[in-house]
Amino acid sequence: MIFFSTKYQNYIPKIAVPFIDALIKNHHFDLKIVNQRQSKHGDFRKLSNGNYQITVNNNLNKHQFLLTLVHEIAHYVTYQKFGKVKPHGKEWKSVFKNLMLPFIKPEIFPKDVLPYLTNYLINPKASTDSDLNLSLALKGSTPADEKCFVFALSLGSLFVYKNNVYKREKKRRTRIECLNLSNKKIYLFNQNVEVKLYEKE
Repeated sequence: MIFFSTKYQNYIPKIAVPFIDALIKNHHFDLKIVNQRQSKHGDFRKLSNGNYQITVNNNLNKHQFLLTLVHEIAHYVTYQKFGKVKPHGKEWKSVFKNLMLPFIKPEIFPKDVLPYLTNYLINPKASTDSDLNLSLALKGSTPADEKCFVFALSLGSLFVYKNNVYKREKKRRTRIECLNLSNKKIYLFNQNVEVKLYEKE
């Protein structure tokens, strides 16, 4: 279920609200807060009627939500300035970094997050989940109830992800190989993916 929200102020740190208010008032897009999607935290798109829409997942904590929202607003601004360019190319990187500048302060992001966030913004990637240290810091280094991070599993451990059972295999440079026990295919998982340990019935 997707729903409109005019109360995004409840999803971000209070001190960040005036900055986001200004961004939203200066641009023309619809903001929707939506139920959790496994594949992404947010997105930006041009609709068939010509309007622009940004969506952000409702399960994110306030710091994740803020970072995701600015990330998507940067897509909108990039599109307005440059038209169709690479989604996370040099134009978007430049816009995103400039939009984030007012938020890089300890009054908005926790002090233990700021060093990782600053490092991430040197060359921001498509998703914060690709930066293990930043992702863990944003989550408070604690997985959701009854879950654990893939990187914390021992080699050969079995876990459940999206109703499929996997076996934790070797680590590559930044990702972890996991064997899907149903189709016997290897999938690459970000290290900070939250999964549930498999329990035999």
